[in-house]
Amino acid sequence: MVQSSAEQSLISPHILVIDDESRIRDACRMVLSSMGFSVETASDGVEGLNMIEDQHYDILLLDLMMPKMSGFEVLSKVKDIDPDTVVIVITGYATLEHSIEAMKKGAFDFIPKPFTPDQLRAVVSKSLRYTHALQDIATSKSRMRVMVNRLKDGVLTTDTEKRIVLANPAMRHMIGYKGGSPVGLLVDEVISDESLLHSIETTLSMPPGKYTEITHEIVIPHAVTNEEKIYSVVCSPFRGRTDQNLGTITVLHDITAVKQMDQMKSDFVSMVSHEIRSPINSLLMQLKIVLDGLAGEVTDKQREILGRASDKMLNLNNLVTELLDLSRIESGLVAHEKESVDIAALLNEQATFHQPYASKKALQITLEIDGKLPAILANPRHLEEVLSNLITNAIKYSPEGGSIKLLAGVEDDYLQLRIIDSGFGISEEDIGKIFTRFYRVKDQNTRTIHGTGLGLAIVKSIIDSMHGTITVQSEIGKGTEFTIMLPVNGH
Repeated sequence: MVQSSAEQSLISPHILVIDDESRIRDACRMVLSSMGFSVETASDGVEGLNMIEDQHYDILLLDLMMPKMSGFEVLSKVKDIDPDTVVIVITGYATLEHSIEAMKKGAFDFIPKPFTPDQLRAVVSKSLRYTHALQDIATSKSRMRVMVNRLKDGVLTTDTEKRIVLANPAMRHMIGYKGGSPVGLLVDEVISDESLLHSIETTLSMPPGKYTEITHEIVIPHAVTNEEKIYSVVCSPFRGRTDQNLGTITVLHDITAVKQMDQMKSDFVSMVSHEIRSPINSLLMQLKIVLDGLAGEVTDKQREILGRASDKMLNLNNLVTELLDLSRIESGLVAHEKESVDIAALLNEQATFHQPYASKKALQITLEIDGKLPAILANPRHLEEVLSNLITNAIKYSPEGGSIKLLAGVEDDYLQLRIIDSGFGISEEDIGKIFTRFYRVKDQNTRTIHGTGLGLAIVKSIIDSMHGTITVQSEIGKGTEFTIMLPVNGH
């Protein structure tokens, strides 16, 4: 197997000795060659610098006091030519001042004249361990860079001044950047999407002690085809050991295919729902005609059978209606139908409307409003659907004689709505699945309760379209609490 230059360097380090005394050069060559190292020498700084420009040396033994060019001058130039070279200074004036000055200019260590072979071996071995560490770091960085560059996701890192530190090829392709290396440029010189720039700005201004990933989606036209691409964005702060902001890390993931697939599924569901709604309604009408006796006398047994069939058809009709609602919500149509909604009035209306149904199970609905609620910008019909679904579920899944509480207030510029029941409760395993389409909790308490399993999926989709959140807390036998947080400004 062919070894890399770094690996070969670890096996046989290349050392240069620059000293105007031939006996020092010869002594160093003899001792270091016996250690298996490759050693070359130069009699002055000019010659040594020429050799360094021609090839890399792992370790440089450098005399500080030489004619033509001092070791201090050579040291400064070496750091410009090859900063990876580890420098050990040799001085016949082993004073603290000379050592400190050499260290400030980038020397790794020093050895005073006269020195013994053992002292030389010790200082070179020490610097060699340091060289190995540097090479390991360089190799790790190189491997990391290769991995980042091969990622299909776009990766962008910036410093605290919003200058680009890294932008892998995928990121440059996604944002349509066609120039040279963007490293060192300000992000707004490379990125035009305002929401992406805002995410980076917000992340940079995040105070110490707070670590939040900013996530959202952006749409960017393809640079060549102009076809719209949809990307999920995750922007995170990059923190140092003392929790100070060092910059940001932004990752873009192409979700165009996923979004298109979701749209195709929604379109299919919408089409099928429309197609079966008419025959369902026709069947319901025919059943009603038969049940009403308009097609002839109906026996009690026939009425019982037809009644069950009618109930099943009604459930199927409800399923179709909810599928159509879910399709409209996911297509984004509800976002264009917003108006100012009086939440207090809506809550009062919902509590009054559902109370008769609740009273059949001896359930009491109570409403508590904390202060004056601000009006919010929303689709009133869909907000009504959210409350109706949650209240109906609370009634259906509560035993007789319990209670249902509707609480509303404002918290941190968000409208907070809480629906609390004293029902059967939801297991921890089921809580993570209840917002999934067609999922229904099935246990000994709920097996006789009918439903489509779409109600909570619709609720979640509506809340998401309003840029809000819905969470649930529950305990078996003690009830369930749904908490909705909606931005007051509607954004």
